[in-house]
Amino acid sequence: MLSNLKYIFRLPDLRKKLLFTLSMIAVSRVGTFIALPGIDTSGLKALFEMGGAGNSSLLGFVDLFSGGALTNFSIFSMGIIPYINASIIMQLLTIVIPQLKELAQEGESGRKQIAQYTRYLALSLGFLQALTVAIGFLNSNLITINAGYLSYWWFVFTSALTMVAGTAFLIWLAELVTTNGIGNGASLLIFTGIVSRMPAYISGTMKVLMTPASYFGLLFLILIMIVVVIGIVIVQDAQRKIPVQYAKKIVGNKMYGGQATYIPLKINQGGVLPIIFASSVLMFPAMLASIFPVLNGVASALSAGGIWYMVIFASLIFFFTYFYTAITFNPKELADNIQKYGGFILGVRPGQPTVQYLDKIISRLTFLGATFLALITILPTITANVTKIYTFMGLGGTALLIMVGVALDLMRQVDMVVVNSKYEGLIR
Repeated sequence: MLSNLKYIFRLPDLRKKLLFTLSMIAVSRVGTFIALPGIDTSGLKALFEMGGAGNSSLLGFVDLFSGGALTNFSIFSMGIIPYINASIIMQLLTIVIPQLKELAQEGESGRKQIAQYTRYLALSLGFLQALTVAIGFLNSNLITINAGYLSYWWFVFTSALTMVAGTAFLIWLAELVTTNGIGNGASLLIFTGIVSRMPAYISGTMKVLMTPASYFGLLFLILIMIVVVIGIVIVQDAQRKIPVQYAKKIVGNKMYGGQATYIPLKINQGGVLPIIFASSVLMFPAMLASIFPVLNGVASALSAGGIWYMVIFASLIFFFTYFYTAITFNPKELADNIQKYGGFILGVRPGQPTVQYLDKIISRLTFLGATFLALITILPTITANVTKIYTFMGLGGTALLIMVGVALDLMRQVDMVVVNSKYEGLIR
């Protein structure tokens, strides 16, 4: 895979895709520095510089995934998070609601219709989230409206509308990258946002290193990060291969079947989706507290880094991992398809025994996957609490999992383009 990187700028098609992707990413980064007009964001910037955002699941999550756009309260403050949440919700609804499932099976036209529903849902979620953030910032004096500029509610409405327009623009950029560039556009925008926050985390950590006593803590924190990244790389590609044998059959003068293959079952079936769902659920207390101050106590108890936050976060990850696996993996349907084409799992009888065998295997894999996701999510937080270095706490397991996953997927796509070009050269 790495040996093919030298061909990136030698192949015209790959070079064109890569340059287009980089240009779209550059446009998205410019928008993070275009702040909403008529406001003073000094209080908001001071909060992030002090690391206060790391203690808020809402601020830290949104700012990290938007690439620091929330720090400037820019037109891209909401980032592409509403689109990610809408995509996950629509993916689940497609499995649960029969009408959407039928629509998804209609081919290209059905997929386009579902994509349109996803955009509408993303803009609705983005508008509600933008309203909550604007109200919360004003009520906490993190931002102030310039004198004589706008009234309170008019500013809240116009700023929310502007941020939703920014989210719509990012969705358009993401789809352009997916269609004309290389890689998944939404994933690459989030990946770029996370990477762009690395200098801020490093700078904040260097400010903490004022005494030699903190050196050991930093080395320990870096070691934990390396272990987490290695674990993510291993688990992302880990599979349980279930051997399947197909019986031989003669049709006319030809013999079909008889080959041995396997069913690859990934340990982490849900990828980063359970973590995103759990993070979204834990956002609600902070979002509601920004509007209803009576809930400040609940929001404080569930702030990032607290014991209740980690316990509930891990529990939600387990729940959503099992939930996502249950609605996306149907052992009975898989067993019926194997039997339909004359196959059987070695050592297992066809029919109900195969269903029970597959269900047992996927249950064990789901438990391992959920445990892994929970560990990589709370381990950086625990390490930060032990070392007292909180500047890297925002770069938790969710961000690392996305970064590693997107990087591996991008390398696979580059490798696929390079390999296809070599075969075309041989054919010519």
